[in-house]
Amino acid sequence: MISENEKQVFLCKRLQRLGFVSGRRLRLYGEEFELVSNPTPDGRGYGIDGVSRKSGRRHVRIPLSVTQTIENEICVNERLASSQSSQKQCA
Repeated sequence: MISENEKQVFLCKRLQRLGFVSGRRLRLYGEEFELVSNPTPDGRGYGIDGVSRKSGRRHVRIPLSVTQTIENEICVNERLASSQSSQKQCA
């Protein structure tokens, strides 16, 4: 089982591979943002700093559906790893 810190690091790296990375333009919540940071855990989920023409610079939460999908991926990977190690012990 991985620690909470390892989970956060994995999730942030996965979000970056999905395009939540500094320098990208992204449409979230009806606004187009120029991202100026990489994803970080913010206590209530994960967020990223962006600049928009409408609202200026602000911290934007990454949609919960995206982070939950990645968390589910982590759980599946953990289950696969534990079942493979169980099979090795039995063999």
